[in-house]
Amino acid sequence: MAKVLVVNYSQSGQLHEIIDNFLAPFDPSQVERIIIKPVKPINFPWTSEVFYDTMPECVLEEPIRLEPINYGWDKYDIIVIGYQPWFLSPSLPITSLLQDPEFQRKLNGTPVVTIIGGRNMWLNSQESIKKYIREAGGTLVGNIPLMDREPNLISVLTIFHWMLTGRKERKWNLLPVPGVGQSDIDGAGRFGLIVNNALKTNDFGNLQKQILSLGLIEIPTDIWFIEMRGKKIFKIWAGLIKKKGTTPEKRKFFVNLFKYYLLIALFVASPIILTFYFVLIAPFMQSKIKKEKEYFYGVA
Repeated sequence: MAKVLVVNYSQSGQLHEIIDNFLAPFDPSQVERIIIKPVKPINFPWTSEVFYDTMPECVLEEPIRLEPINYGWDKYDIIVIGYQPWFLSPSLPITSLLQDPEFQRKLNGTPVVTIIGGRNMWLNSQESIKKYIREAGGTLVGNIPLMDREPNLISVLTIFHWMLTGRKERKWNLLPVPGVGQSDIDGAGRFGLIVNNALKTNDFGNLQKQILSLGLIEIPTDIWFIEMRGKKIFKIWAGLIKKKGTTPEKRKFFVNLFKYYLLIALFVASPIILTFYFVLIAPFMQSKIKKEKEYFYGVA
């Protein structure tokens, strides 16, 4: 009997629902499901203050304490990791799990599939995840990113509403429902069927190609462009806050600076820069853009 370990963390519960549907094709007796729990819970909904204050440690991937995990088996035939990106990085609970020596031992020599439930940016966070898996001796064989398909600025407005109120609803009865679309959540079992078939045959060589063949995973060019620059900027801000925020008052000052920088960057600077990019630069970079996207679609 194959042994499947599924680990994930979710604040809102959206990722729990995605993984529940993903696992529908599997034999439940084969699956060990573990929900990651920080020792100090990260409350949902967020407050604005806590959200922005979480950025430095998240971007610098500093681990937090997790509740102990009791694994049912010593070795697994496949491990499924479900996570959300925070500030273009893996969420703090997932970063912490991936730095845990016991979980690293479970990863060693094991095929791994990642499932991402997020707003729309996952490229940088997945690069970090790849690194942790590789260093632990695991093999990433599949990646399933399920994202909010609304335009970037619309999804910023909707996700902030959900994040700060806890209500997954249409803001002002005008904007779309935030988060991953319900059809994508309900349809996650299509990916689960592909992964389960690969598990049955013990053949993961073409798994990612089969996942992509469904035509449900897309990297918009504007999201690619923002991500390729955003993580470097976040690291600069994270370093500045950690270096200069030596007292609670100083840290709060620099975190607030970052907050206003981010809002201006999102709603003022990025539309101008993206317009310039798409009109004057992107037409001459199509081959580079295609090559970059092909890399991120893969698992290498």
